[in-house]
Amino acid sequence: MITTTAVRLRRHQATRRNAIAAALFLLPTLLLILILRIVPTVSAVGDSTRDALPGSLAEPEFVGMEQFTRMFASESFWQSVRQTLLFNVVVNPLQILLALALAVLLTRGLPASGFWRTLIFLPAAVPLAGSTIVWGIALRPDGPINGILGLIGVPAQPFLTSPDQVIGSLILLASWIGIGYWMMFLIAGLNDIPTVYYEAARIDGAGPWRTFVSVTLPMLRRPLLFVLVADTVANFVLFAPVQILTSGGPQRASNFLMYDVFHRSFELTDPYSASAELVVLLLIMIGIVLIQFRLLGSDKET
Repeated sequence: MITTTAVRLRRHQATRRNAIAAALFLLPTLLLILILRIVPTVSAVGDSTRDALPGSLAEPEFVGMEQFTRMFASESFWQSVRQTLLFNVVVNPLQILLALALAVLLTRGLPASGFWRTLIFLPAAVPLAGSTIVWGIALRPDGPINGILGLIGVPAQPFLTSPDQVIGSLILLASWIGIGYWMMFLIAGLNDIPTVYYEAARIDGAGPWRTFVSVTLPMLRRPLLFVLVADTVANFVLFAPVQILTSGGPQRASNFLMYDVFHRSFELTDPYSASAELVVLLLIMIGIVLIQFRLLGSDKET
């Protein structure tokens, strides 16, 4: 009895020490999350219920939901919503499908797979602003891409100056960066699938496509859902390429919600309407995260 009590006491002390050590390691991250995420979010929610003349130093007054009422009645706001949704409806499936295809290909014994992984991932390691500037030069009317098109008889294209082409150009840029990044998560998920499942499928006579559909996709569901939702969130708040290359143009065709928040707050000096729009964007993000947790919570595997 005494021995059992002593063992339990030692286990309790060890658990307590581990909990304290974990808390100390997590404390800097939690403080950063509090300072850089939670406090600004609470501040934005508070500012969305106030109003003042743009650029005025006067104390803002409480207006309740008036900012949201004006925002929902604004056609420019709904245009930003439409452009943001259009961008995400195209770019998210494109990135995920290409990332999954490359992940599967690079885990099937492809020669020099390590080199190809590094090459594909390399754009994600380059700072976003640097990649944006490079693509801005490449997509200029006198840039190298139009030069190549000219060699095959295609006239110069207004990639970043045409309302019809600017979203496609931003999709190209975002995908060039994002595909390799999300590919690495999917490669990790593929490497975690036990080989016994593939051996069983081979014994049952399943072909490559049947094995992919019946074994790979179900076992990859959790990392695939994480990548899908994380990619959606990242693309909803895409900002740097828009700010550097298009400034929301031409004709507001690339005026995504995240850029419009910046435009209202820093260029129109109206942080209160910008805060209201940011709250709406935040609610969209929370909705996506809740969907992620719901889908992952329904996974009964393992």
